[in-house]
Amino acid sequence: MMTFGKFEISVHNHGFLGLDGGAMFGSVPKSIWSSLIPTDEENRIRLATRSLLVRADDRVFMVDAGNGDKWTDKFRRIFTIEGPALGEPALDSAAVTDIIITHLHFDHAGGMSRFAPGGSREVELCYPAARVYVQADNVETARRPNPRERASYLKEDVLAVERSRLELTRGTQEICPGVWVHQGNGHTRGLQWVEVKDGGKTIAYPSDMIPTSRHLPLPYMMGYDMCVETLLAEKEDFLRRAVENDWLVVFEHDPDIPAARLKVDDRGHFSVREIVRF
Repeated sequence: MMTFGKFEISVHNHGFLGLDGGAMFGSVPKSIWSSLIPTDEENRIRLATRSLLVRADDRVFMVDAGNGDKWTDKFRRIFTIEGPALGEPALDSAAVTDIIITHLHFDHAGGMSRFAPGGSREVELCYPAARVYVQADNVETARRPNPRERASYLKEDVLAVERSRLELTRGTQEICPGVWVHQGNGHTRGLQWVEVKDGGKTIAYPSDMIPTSRHLPLPYMMGYDMCVETLLAEKEDFLRRAVENDWLVVFEHDPDIPAARLKVDDRGHFSVREIVRF
């Protein structure tokens, strides 16, 4: 755990999943990206589902909730990757007072809920007492996903959020003194990235705008991104501010680098200057 002004900061990996490496790097050739991260025999790369935990006074904020376990057999075949599949021990759900969901794709919001015991497909909340913050635009997107995103926005996850103590956010908003959310629309409409500020210092959690440290170069984007031109502008603005102001950036999906401070390297690419572990 890290002391950050009035906050206590830590991270929690809910578990790993495997996603196709080509999809994760979009137009970047495999001959380039495969030197950055290994693949399995099905071309999948290993990815974390890492939450940022922010403790302030009597409140505990958890940013994103991981995959959960509401997967069908088909999902398990596609997304389970060999190696230790489980992350860290489950969090004390009663201790989490607030949950910020960056967007409602299954690997970010799936862990908000589970199927009730006894083989039922009824959904119950894993954190029933927590307030849940999601951008209004993303809730609307998740309710009526386009054909390309339909497989990422699962009905069970949307239903769970609608049953929670939901508080809709809009654009840039301070939801607690020092804890801010900012809307982006490049990866998906209504994604929100998180900024924790104390004095002149910032910890930032970009979510799928920059899923891993391997995605720091501007052209390295995912095939899952809905609007690449919008994302490019959002990403460049974020990274320039991160370098200029010495932000600590937490990577949600990076398998082995939880956080880093950044630089512009000799080739003009954004890159890791210092790895930070919690």
